[in-house]
This record gives sequence, C-alpha cells and structure tokens, in this order.
Amino acid sequence: MKLTKKIFLCAATIAAVTVFSATQADQLDTVIKRGVLNCGVVLDFPPMGYFDKENKPAGFDVDYCNDLAGALGVKAEILNLTWGDRIPSLVSGKTDVVVGSTSDTLERAKSVGFSYPYFVFKFQVFSKKGTGINTFDDLKKFKVGAALGTTYETEYLAYAKKHGWGTDNYTSFKSENDAYLGLFQGKVDAIISTNTNIATKLQTQEFKDYVAGPFVPDYDDVVGLIAKRSEVAWIDYLNLFLIHQIRDGKMNERYNKHFGSEVPADLIKTLRDNK
Repeated sequence: MKLTKKIFLCAATIAAVTVFSATQADQLDTVIKRGVLNCGVVLDFPPMGYFDKENKPAGFDVDYCNDLAGALGVKAEILNLTWGDRIPSLVSGKTDVVVGSTSDTLERAKSVGFSYPYFVFKFQVFSKKGTGINTFDDLKKFKVGAALGTTYETEYLAYAKKHGWGTDNYTSFKSENDAYLGLFQGKVDAIISTNTNIATKLQTQEFKDYVAGPFVPDYDDVVGLIAKRSEVAWIDYLNLFLIHQIRDGKMNERYNKHFGSEVPADLIKTLRDNK
C-alpha cells in the first residue's frame, strides 16, 4: 500500500473516531467540563422565581438550580426566561436545563425530555373582591386573561370551548407580570394563575382588595425539569438528583422555606415509586 494511501486511511480513521466521540458526548459531561450550569428559570413567577430586593434571582426554582449545580460541582448561571422561551432555550443550546415549573404535557414531551415531577400546582381564578365569581363557570360572564404559553391558559381555553363560551372574552398576556398588571388596570375582570403565585400576591399591599377564587375543575398541574429530549443520560441524572433531594432533606427544606409546609406525601410517593 502506498504511503499516501496509508496516510489518507489513517486520517480518515482519526476523523471517524473524533466524530464518533463527539456524538457520544453527553450534556452531563459537557456541563461538568464547562464548570457552569446554564439553568433557565421564569423570574416573574413568585415564589418559584423572582428578583429579590437586591435584584438577584431567588425562589424555589432558583434554589433547585443552585442545588443541582452544587451536586454537579459547578457554578450555576441563572438565565431569566419567559414562559414561551423555555423550550426554545433548550433547542438553541442557551440552557442546559430549565427549572421553570413546566407542565409535563404529552404535547411538550414531543419536543423536550421531562424529569420526574418536582412540584404540583393548582390553577385558580384571581379577581377583585365583589366581582361575583363564585364558581368557575361564572367566568363566561367576565373578561378573563392569562399568561401566554402557560398550561392554565390552555386549560381555560379548552374548558371555555367545551362549554360553549367562545374566546371573545379572553385576553392573552405576554408574561405573568403583564397578566397581573392587566387585572390591576381593569383590562380584564379576572385572570387564571397558580395557587402559589396568587398566595404571594395576596400578601402585597397592591392586591389587598383582591381575592383567590375557584380552581380549574379536576386538574392538578404536575411539573418537571426539562432538557433536550435526546439527552437520555442527562435526564437520568436529573431524575436521580430529584430523588436525592428527598433523601438528603433538601426538598423539605425548600418547601418549608418558600411555602411554610412539608412536601406533599403524594409527591414524595411519586418520586420514590419511580426509583
């Protein structure tokens, strides 16, 4: 065999091995090697994510980013996302993981990979006192809004369609903050949000004349961490991380810090059953 042919074959072999190695690289290895975890959080959604008095990211989801980075032995870089940014941020490579209260719907699972559940929300109506919204079906008589791209927007619109209300009375807001501002300014009579966010708002002077109303009927919003769908080993690590949050007492610590309560027993059971 001629030397030039040998050199060509050797170079081709090295190139093939290099390509193979690159394709085998996992997000877990990438994060550890980089030394930084790019963690996406929605920071206008207290108490899950918000900016504190020093304008630093804070909240339950932020603590989970920091806990995950600590487990990996890397630095956490918290990236502020809107609801609509969550999946695109993963697809584009901007984030490694999103701890963004993302509902584990089958439709979303076509685009991203989900971890085990780490939180369960209730969806609830929020309106000014005296508005007269006593049942969820009363909403058909009022102007209603919610944040764009949220599961509670999807659930409200599906319920309204099913019951023949139509969507003429509905306003979609760009962000969670915009939805609350729209309610405060009278652009809508009520908004749909989560029980946790509403409880936070009720503690402020701004919303002292408002009230938490009925829940979206028969719906528990189960949420997980999300990552690129193809990163199976990375998602496996995220699942193990959540289990260790229970074992190490971190999940209870975070719940008590942000909600003043223990982790719901059914959530712990779900995580332990998935081991």
